[in-house]
Amino acid sequence: MILVTGGTGILGSRLLFDLVNKGKKVRAIHRSNDFFITQKIFKLNAPERHLELFQNIEWIHADITDINSLEPAFDGITHVYHCAAFISFLGDAYKKMMSINVEGTENMVNLSLERKIEKFAHVSSIAAIGRVKVGEMITEDTYWKTSPNNTGYAISKYGAEREVWRGMAEGLNAVIVNPGVIIGPGDWNNNTSEMFSLGWRGMKFYTEGVNAFVDARDVSKALIALMESDISNERFILASENISFRQFFDFIADSFNKPRATVKVNRTLANIGWRLEALRSFIKNKRPTITKETARASTNKFYYSNEKIRKAIGMEFIPMKKSIEDTCKVFLADNSFN
Repeated sequence: MILVTGGTGILGSRLLFDLVNKGKKVRAIHRSNDFFITQKIFKLNAPERHLELFQNIEWIHADITDINSLEPAFDGITHVYHCAAFISFLGDAYKKMMSINVEGTENMVNLSLERKIEKFAHVSSIAAIGRVKVGEMITEDTYWKTSPNNTGYAISKYGAEREVWRGMAEGLNAVIVNPGVIIGPGDWNNNTSEMFSLGWRGMKFYTEGVNAFVDARDVSKALIALMESDISNERFILASENISFRQFFDFIADSFNKPRATVKVNRTLANIGWRLEALRSFIKNKRPTITKETARASTNKFYYSNEKIRKAIGMEFIPMKKSIEDTCKVFLADNSFN
């Protein structure tokens, strides 16, 4: 039997669908009873069979930070997909990210070693990979460097990945994937899916920062292929394309038939912007849409190579234009705007 963590998120939901659609026996960990993203993905991809497929998942209530609650989840498990993580770019979330992302992964690795799991697949992030000079290509071999520019999320994912490498040194058969920004239907008010809500409301400003993006469908596809292969003790960058944030939001604007952003924001304006947003959110007691970390990231230019995964499993990626168009269609259907 297969165990999946993070099954109620964008990636985990897609992975669960792909696994049960292939007839796999799957158990998934959940902390709350909020399955709306998972149910959405199942209904989108199998309208006639979504209830039947969803019922094939064995859900178990557990918390990856509580090893005692995790132990029953590992009964009879042979393979583990560890997708669970906490993502935030707010300064006060650092402690929570270190607990869930690092300590939670430590627990998953330790139990996998104890139960002699056949194979472990860990979803890391490109944030856990080192940086190079502007314009140079980042690969799986790029070394991590301690820097004040590393986000709290990046530090926590690097720490989580170190736990998996430690597990490998102790005999764990594992693979690691480092996805770019994962795109797909989810909670339109949180994480990467919120970018589609911002695009729908209209974006006047743009930055020319560059990052790697990837469709959730491709991440799931790569995870399953790696799990079913003889590949072990390796990490793989999963990136469809390196595109600018301007181009990303242009694709959204075009899909929504909205005007494209026309006002360029440089690093100085971005720094002013996050401070003004912090003041606004404090006054209105709302979560800020721009933080110091996201403002900095929006102007950085990082390019990631997907050559290794292409060669390893013959991976071909969904172009980001299509990925964004597909996600926009789901957004419109969900919100009945069209």
